[in-house]
Amino acid sequence: MSNLRVFQLPPPVRRHGLRASRRGIGRQGWRRLALAAGFMLLGFGGWQLGAAGYIHAKAWLAQVLLSQAWADTISVNAGNATDGGAGGELQKPWPWADTGPVARLRVPDLGVDQIVLAGASGRTLAFGPGHLDQTAAPGEAGHSVISGHRDTHFAFLRDLAPDTKLQVQRSDGGWRSYRVRGSEVIDSRNARLSLAADRPALTLVTCWPFDTADTGGPLRYAVFATEDGDYVPPQP
Repeated sequence: MSNLRVFQLPPPVRRHGLRASRRGIGRQGWRRLALAAGFMLLGFGGWQLGAAGYIHAKAWLAQVLLSQAWADTISVNAGNATDGGAGGELQKPWPWADTGPVARLRVPDLGVDQIVLAGASGRTLAFGPGHLDQTAAPGEAGHSVISGHRDTHFAFLRDLAPDTKLQVQRSDGGWRSYRVRGSEVIDSRNARLSLAADRPALTLVTCWPFDTADTGGPLRYAVFATEDGDYVPPQP
């Protein structure tokens, strides 16, 4: 293993809400500003919903905004990427965002359809699953790792069985399919995942165990998948 490129899983992240920024609204900002105001309403009404209800409502509303940003991403990037990588410009889901969508993750058997964000900080994971920057871009050659919270976006990981089909849409609109090969509980304090892969590989990671109110523990539940050869290129 010494000759393979490896990385250590990041430490536990703290939950965050929205963070203001001095950045401008941008050309897509006003169109999303009304929906983004919903976050503020959730903030005022969070005490009525309760902590758990607020977290779930915020996660749901974020995905609404992210879906529009993802549509903009594909519109901007379709046809601009080479076969070697999707890449492209990040589209802000709300005016003050410091992240943007980089992929779309689907699990047809479970009805899961989520937008994946750039980065895996606590602030990012409050709104959606996040792609770890050190790993390959989702849907590309190499090993891609995506992280999410166990009680919101990645609660479905517990239901992923071997041979379940996963689909990842790249920012150029192309789709790559994967099959689940297995899962494992690992310790983030000493776990190392190899970034070397003979073919595109995908690992989904969340905190473990699922049924606990405790946060910040070192254990992670990881689901491993590899490409199944089903690739749909971007549509012209």
